[in-house]
Amino acid sequence: MATVNTNVGAAIALQNLNATNRDLAVVQSRINTGLEVASAKDNGGIFAIAQKLRSDVGALNAVSQSLDRSASTVDVAIAAGEAISDILIELKEKALAASDSSLDTASRDALNEDFTSLRDQIATVVSNAEFNGVNIVDGSTANVQALADADGTSRLTVSGENLSLSGSIVTITSTQQINTATAASTTIATIETSLQNVNEALARLGTGSKKLELHNIFVSKLSDALDAGIGNLVDADLAKESAKLQSLQVKQQLGVQALSIANQAPQTLLSLFR
Repeated sequence: MATVNTNVGAAIALQNLNATNRDLAVVQSRINTGLEVASAKDNGGIFAIAQKLRSDVGALNAVSQSLDRSASTVDVAIAAGEAISDILIELKEKALAASDSSLDTASRDALNEDFTSLRDQIATVVSNAEFNGVNIVDGSTANVQALADADGTSRLTVSGENLSLSGSIVTITSTQQINTATAASTTIATIETSLQNVNEALARLGTGSKKLELHNIFVSKLSDALDAGIGNLVDADLAKESAKLQSLQVKQQLGVQALSIANQAPQTLLSLFR
């Protein structure tokens, strides 16, 4: 039926053109964002999975930061322990020299002065071995804990080591001196015990630091794997989308032409009235 009221061809051409424009808008959005699933309306299920994975990645970033802080705290403690170990070696040298009964008073006093200065340096090192307000070598903090998983249910713990004078590790007292040969001889044994204890404490701290480092490496790899997984789910194949874009642009031009032709069809009716 020839009619000017209803142009079926134009309606079909318009429907096809609108569908092409919608597809073109989707492809352009993917190219602009680099994402095939940029919002829940693109694919609700995939978007929900990706959001969950993104939350895990964010949580793992917090875990990594916690591990870094704890590792730095332990590293500062190790640096302090190594310094104290070096000081103890020097103290042993001074005490051994002072144990010589043939020393004159002036020499013994000089050695004792050096000894007390080095002894007091241990206290200075211990008090300054602090990171972010935490000191695990002065007895004020029993241990340092770091987050170990994205749920916050697991933690890695490194125990503190009290390296203060007159303690169970450094058994040298804060008033110990080598002003006599007898005192020096007694001090040598005390220093040897302290040195052994400090080296054992350093071994424990070193093990704890390595534990934190290895777990931090694992967390970093896990985070990278999750990022890759998210990309597999939501990233757009830009080469493929580029090909689609060109195809849809040609299709859009053809659709415009088809609509133009369909709109001109009713005008042929005018020839019937000439």
